Amino acid sequence: MVHWGADPGHLDDGRLASVEQASLAPLATNGVDSRVSVSILPEGARGWTGTPGLVGHRADGSGWSPRFRTTSVDWESRPGQGGHVEVNGSDPVAGLTVRVYIELVPAGLVRARAEVTNVGPNPYTLEAFQLALPVPTRAAEVVDLAGRWAKERVPQRRPFTVGAHTREGRHGRTGADAPTLLLAAEDGVDFDRGDAWGLHVAFSGNHRHSAERGFSGERLLFGGELLLPGEIVLDQGGSYRTPWLFGSYGHGLDEVAARFHRHLRARPHHPRGPRPVVMNVWEAVYFDHDLARVLPLVDLAARVGVERFVLDDGWFGSRRDDRSGLGDWAVADSVWGGGRFSELIAAVKSRGMEFGLWFEPEMVNLDSDLARAHPEWVLQVPGRLPVEARHQQVLDLTYPGAFAHVRDSIVSLVQMHGIDYIKWDHNRDLVDAGSTRSGRANVHEQTLAAYRLLDEIRSACPSLEIESCSSGGGRVDLEILEHTDRVWASDCIDPHERQQIQRWTAQLLPWELIGSHIGAEQAHTTRRKNDLGFRAATAIFGSLGIEWDLSEASEDELDRVAAWVSFYKSVRHLVHTGTTIRRSLEDGDLWLTGAVSPNRERALYQVVLRQRHVTWPVGAVRLPGLDPDRSYAVRAVGPDADVPFDPRIHPEWWGSGIELSGSVLGAIGIQIPALDPDHAVTFSVEAV
Repeated sequence: MVHWGADPGHLDDGRLASVEQASLAPLATNGVDSRVSVSILPEGARGWTGTPGLVGHRADGSGWSPRFRTTSVDWESRPGQGGHVEVNGSDPVAGLTVRVYIELVPAGLVRARAEVTNVGPNPYTLEAFQLALPVPTRAAEVVDLAGRWAKERVPQRRPFTVGAHTREGRHGRTGADAPTLLLAAEDGVDFDRGDAWGLHVAFSGNHRHSAERGFSGERLLFGGELLLPGEIVLDQGGSYRTPWLFGSYGHGLDEVAARFHRHLRARPHHPRGPRPVVMNVWEAVYFDHDLARVLPLVDLAARVGVERFVLDDGWFGSRRDDRSGLGDWAVADSVWGGGRFSELIAAVKSRGMEFGLWFEPEMVNLDSDLARAHPEWVLQVPGRLPVEARHQQVLDLTYPGAFAHVRDSIVSLVQMHGIDYIKWDHNRDLVDAGSTRSGRANVHEQTLAAYRLLDEIRSACPSLEIESCSSGGGRVDLEILEHTDRVWASDCIDPHERQQIQRWTAQLLPWELIGSHIGAEQAHTTRRKNDLGFRAATAIFGSLGIEWDLSEASEDELDRVAAWVSFYKSVRHLVHTGTTIRRSLEDGDLWLTGAVSPNRERALYQVVLRQRHVTWPVGAVRLPGLDPDRSYAVRAVGPDADVPFDPRIHPEWWGSGIELSGSVLGAIGIQIPALDPDHAVTFSVEAV
């Protein structure tokens, strides 16, 4: 690759050759005598001593160092819309062929994948197959995300030193600690400054991201599926294809994110209509299901403006706690029999709401009718069950019977009861995830089977929407979003934590794909208490919902929730189509979040004080992303905006708003109220 980064302008073949010539370094490495050009599929046979793109061998140890010769090149250029190139290669000695596909999509993302085929007579064991994208030497920092359950997507930085910084996901799912996006960037990169190159592996099973700096100066971002030992063995004619590898360049992290957002929003199947306000009753009732307990919540949901009511875990089989029943997808007679389940759904729909239901289709409790009937359908190393997690195991979807059982159970329930929405959960890692049929590791095939399962259910139920939930935010990647409609960002609804979780989930996904709910005053995961205004304001930047026992809310609180829901409905189109803006101000103590409409006529900004700053009040806050040549009216909005002017708290413009040009708002900014920590203020900006 000659260049990946800022647009260099039009380059015809001659100029491109000159650019390539200008970029070739001298042979000063004390290495091989010929020039080592590190390709998208690096090869040790050409003198590259870093990580190779393909690792494998035959039983006799041969074929371990392939050197592919190009056999054909096919390409298409779409002016203004990107293009693609497909390169085919062959190594007759190793008995392998390879196809590499690289595309520049209209949104400005690079995406690539490769396929290797065994054309030799003997099986070929594939150990690794990953692609690389080069970055320039001014990429001096590596930025990625870490995390854990209920605290997903925590940013971390380190110098881009010699060697490899490798992030391996071995959870059998994307993982709460996944890097999400591995970035190489200029020193001091932020949302609005510094060049950055980001890499994302679009796969929901085991995966690997790596940033590698060689002794000879090359800096590469690697990515691909992490293959377990013996997981991929190619017989003659057999092929393996990598997941999609996405690359995004931008000046500042917001521009990197914007390319992903534009790409996702351009998909034909991207959710187009207004994202419904969801109420999920998990934190209201947990496993204590009872029609008399849930029906009042239906009434309260309708009162505050909810548009989709979701019944969570505990409605099926023997599932009165988390120890039994998973896999037995039949309505529990003990709690919902005698027509009570249908009565609940009728009550929800009679109030103008959609009905949603929780499933965990890929899992099974050993204490279930399904596991007792088919113990071989549990992913395991033959003869040894994996350690339990949440008292459950993983159902091997590569068994046709297991696959059909789950598919048919869900489709039957959806069609029988008119279910509009599924919360699709996935609450444990795939540990010791083997097949009782082959004895081999089975994460790769299990992941592909899960995709097929989702697709077949959606094909049979075309109006159904599905949320990807995995212990909260444990399965957030671009491939799961080819099969679902949104993700649940975290089981933590504490807005202090959610501010960070949602801000960094937005590095990959636009707000409309990120579930964001208003929780109880005291968060169930952290026990921290937060004001209703902060809880609601935080949830505005996302796909809004409520995860709170509203029967415990006061009349005033119910009225305020209804006001926030109404406000969300008035701004959700802007938030869900606008360009995402993020800034860290006052040494990171003050956060700005915004959405600017594509035509830059409207914007919504929110400022949150994360913690008390060393000086007070803070300086003027600039509002970026606007048209510098237009005038805008700025005013505080939201249910908490209509408070009396107080000069000790509010800036001079507070009461009546202010009119300023986009250039002034972007270059000078406005003063904000004197906020307390964990409080937010929201501004609307409209062209006049």
